[in-house]
Amino acid sequence: MSTVNFAEKLAKISEQWSPKIIARMNDYDFKLVKLQGEFVWHDHKNTDEAFIVLDGELTIHLRDRDVVLRKGELFVVPKGVEHKPEATKECHLMLIEPVGTVNTGEAGGTMTAPSDVWI
Repeated sequence: MSTVNFAEKLAKISEQWSPKIIARMNDYDFKLVKLQGEFVWHDHKNTDEAFIVLDGELTIHLRDRDVVLRKGELFVVPKGVEHKPEATKECHLMLIEPVGTVNTGEAGGTMTAPSDVWI
């Protein structure tokens, strides 16, 4: 058991769109990620996904609206809801999701990152 410093962990991340695990609680991973640009449309059939903005601004496109998140804000995408994150400038996030959740859901593609990398 030890504390986790977000700034120290984020400093170790160089890739965009590649979440890294910083803690695990029961069957949930806490992940940090840096992102910029557009992601892919995807969903997670069996789980909700929590987005917490630590720095920057994130737009989560939904099929019927856009949700804009700023530093210190949280949004939960319900399971099965298609979404596409986008950040004009680099954004730092914490994601909370079940162990083994793949960032692109079943969409796959070149932006799929390993789901089990710890920093």
